Amino acid sequence: MRKVITIVAASSALLLLAACGSSSPSSSPSTSKSPSTAGKFLGCMVTDTGGIDDRSFNASSWEGMQEAQAADPSKITVKYLQSSSSADYAPNITAFLGEKCGIIVTVGYLMASATGTAATANPNSKFAIVDCSIGSASCPISASGKPSTPPKNVDSLVFDTVQDGFLGGYLAAGMTKTGKVATFGGEKIPTVTIYMDGFWDGVQYYNSQHHTHVDVLGWSEKTQSGEFTNSFTNLTMGQTITQQFISEGADIIFPVAGGVGLGAAKAVEDADNAAGSQKVNMMWVDTDGCISAPQYCKYFITSVEKGIQAAVKHAVLTAENHTFTGGTYIGTLANGGVTLAPFHDFASKVPASLQAELNTLKQEIISGKIKPATKSPV
Repeated sequence: MRKVITIVAASSALLLLAACGSSSPSSSPSTSKSPSTAGKFLGCMVTDTGGIDDRSFNASSWEGMQEAQAADPSKITVKYLQSSSSADYAPNITAFLGEKCGIIVTVGYLMASATGTAATANPNSKFAIVDCSIGSASCPISASGKPSTPPKNVDSLVFDTVQDGFLGGYLAAGMTKTGKVATFGGEKIPTVTIYMDGFWDGVQYYNSQHHTHVDVLGWSEKTQSGEFTNSFTNLTMGQTITQQFISEGADIIFPVAGGVGLGAAKAVEDADNAAGSQKVNMMWVDTDGCISAPQYCKYFITSVEKGIQAAVKHAVLTAENHTFTGGTYIGTLANGGVTLAPFHDFASKVPASLQAELNTLKQEIISGKIKPATKSPV
């Protein structure tokens, strides 16, 4: 059964923390182990391999944990364990089970199997997983890849990013000067390709409305083929792919690869330095890039966001106040769970007419008049 909880995603500065080893848990400065934390509700988070300071979904999830603690610091304390590889998923979850965490939040689609196994074996423990409708066809628990009955003690936090991806693609098509835009992914998994599907579809819709022929490099929604770094940590690969796109004429790049997007941003910066003027720009993913990577803000037309912080905060608070029910939360344009970030430095550069079109498109997606296509169901 799916449940939809209305959560308004709030934009706030990402707290970028130094990575820690996967063998020891970390906590925020105000929640270090001491007698003062005894008896508090303990919220625990296991990162994916991108790490706590990935400027993307891990950092956003940790911010949500900290927001939950800030909501009631006398009762709640939070900590995390970092995964250096997929081999750390299960041991990190097991370590937190041993600490009797009130909820264990796992970050990322790739943690479905480890999370599902632990939740099934520990039905009295509470879990939440980011970017996975656990047990579904798009995020199966078993190695067979077949849908299975999701454990009732897991809160799945997923985001219909084909919607704001569509808006991002439409915006890119309206802003390109070369008639070529590009996108690439970290890994070819549904939570990545759903963004890319939306971006591709948004460009096609702009072409149909304006009788233009903007090309998308790096992805095709129809064939489900494109460019991937096969990593959320290899910044060099992100830089190399972006350099290739720029050499092929793309002037707006949309990396869907977590922290690897920093490599793309470096390539954009280098290209503009070489040209002596700003001719290449990009869009960030998951978070507001002007907050999470402010050194590159002048290149970010917008960011295609999802409200991970608010969803994670809500999961922790419901576990603490005994209203946790499990199920699936779906972030949409309608409930604020997905959105385009402010234009920041581009506020005066995006034509008013294009901004008006985006506002209209948003409402038409919410109403169901426009239904962006995707092969990656939430």
